[in-house]
Amino acid sequence: MFGAKNGMCFYTVVAGPLYHKGWYHLFYQYNPDSAIWGNITWGHAVSRDLIHWLYLPLALVPDHWYDIKGVWTGSATILPDGQIIMLYTGETNESVQVQNIAYPANLSDPLLLHWLKYSGNPVMVPPPGVKPDDFRDPTTAWLGPDGTWRLTMGSKFDTTIGISLVYHTTNFRDYELLDGVLHAVPGTGMWECVDFYPVAINGSVALDTSSLGPGIKHVLKASLDNTKVDHYAIGTYDPITDKWTPDNQEEDVGIGLKVDYGRYYASKTFFDQHKQRRVLWGWINETDTETADLKKGWASLQTIPRTVLYDNKTGTNLLQWPVEEVESLRLNSTMFKEVLVEPGSVVPLDIGTTTQLDILAEFEIEPLIPSTTNEIDDCGDGAVDRSTYGPFGLLVIADASLSELTPIYFRPLNASDGSLKTYFCTDETRSSKASDVFKQVYGGKVPVLDDENYNMRVLVDHSIVESFAQGGRTVISSRIYPTEAIYGAARLFLFNNATGVNVKATLKLWELNSAFIRPFPFESDSV
Repeated sequence: MFGAKNGMCFYTVVAGPLYHKGWYHLFYQYNPDSAIWGNITWGHAVSRDLIHWLYLPLALVPDHWYDIKGVWTGSATILPDGQIIMLYTGETNESVQVQNIAYPANLSDPLLLHWLKYSGNPVMVPPPGVKPDDFRDPTTAWLGPDGTWRLTMGSKFDTTIGISLVYHTTNFRDYELLDGVLHAVPGTGMWECVDFYPVAINGSVALDTSSLGPGIKHVLKASLDNTKVDHYAIGTYDPITDKWTPDNQEEDVGIGLKVDYGRYYASKTFFDQHKQRRVLWGWINETDTETADLKKGWASLQTIPRTVLYDNKTGTNLLQWPVEEVESLRLNSTMFKEVLVEPGSVVPLDIGTTTQLDILAEFEIEPLIPSTTNEIDDCGDGAVDRSTYGPFGLLVIADASLSELTPIYFRPLNASDGSLKTYFCTDETRSSKASDVFKQVYGGKVPVLDDENYNMRVLVDHSIVESFAQGGRTVISSRIYPTEAIYGAARLFLFNNATGVNVKATLKLWELNSAFIRPFPFESDSV
């Protein structure tokens, strides 16, 4: 969890993450003057390991007519010769969204401290039929079989049809808009922060953004401006026609799978050539009031970076998982084996400090009575909504009296055809006694295969909870504001609110150390 807490500031969407000469670089939309939206510049931080971060001076500021009203998000493309091209959206003096280029002033500088804006900016302007404020967020470019680079960006057509435009370029200065679109989905509205990348169907390795050929599918992801939700779909890309087709039309972009079912938006991936993996970033914004944000002096943060792979067991999902470097924060560990949790019960887990945890939990269920098929679908009204087989799981960031708690749980339900479908959920409705905080129940379906037990991994960090079900098929991020369950008063419990199953839980959990996030020590030789 990467909170921007260096003074009064508002931190938002990731832009152009990359790896260069031993450093991971994170650029992000940032208001250095206030904890609310405005004066959007690009902040810049670096890390050796994606966990501990060092702030650098601002990378890009709104100082030209083509970006004077904001340096918005963008993407980095690393060319075969090592050049770095940063494409970003600027808002002009006339409130028009245009695409611009920036590049490092000194490519030999590992920190990439200084950036130059191309004298010919803007390089792309809204085409006919696209409104001036519906043209933003260029993706990382990929190289086609004809030797021409392509990129896509989001827009909308006829107010309700979300689309991704495709541009060709050979030199990153001149761009040709293709007829038609990469893809369009009616009823989804404006697409922003589009992401497009290949995945290997064997599920074992990540791929460079330009990878094409057999054994590869492509992920198309869009952030829906209307709902502030990130959706994705897996499908087939034709590099000759520059068209993408989803594997399942009923779970197309914007109407099917979500990247994260919680408080999460404007995600972006990059290919980490250092460790041959695709890394996903996502933004968690606040659910309290602007007044509260101004009082605390900061707002919004990033999730722990995640790796992304194709789930070759289901063939329908991505697998998201915290980067392996987070394990370097693990301290003392505790094991619990086959803890029995009977229907309607709560079991405390005595482990000491519970505000920073990495939890691996596996659950087996033993049916006691036959399940019915007329139960409430989805996550119900939260963890209080009982069914035959669920809910069961963990209560995190809870106080001893359970006056504040955040349940993370599975809810298996019998479908009308006799099959068992499972929902993975987080219930924030009792996470805080604060009255000025938005609290809801989040969740979605998660495939649980016949040879699998129910399993979850949960990262807890005081007011952020990131939960991963079944190896990362379904993920939920939560932003909570406890008032009682804080510091030494926070506790951890198992619970089973099902009416007809015993649950046996096996857990391994670690207390986590804190990551350091501080200004870059330019006077030190130790970094």
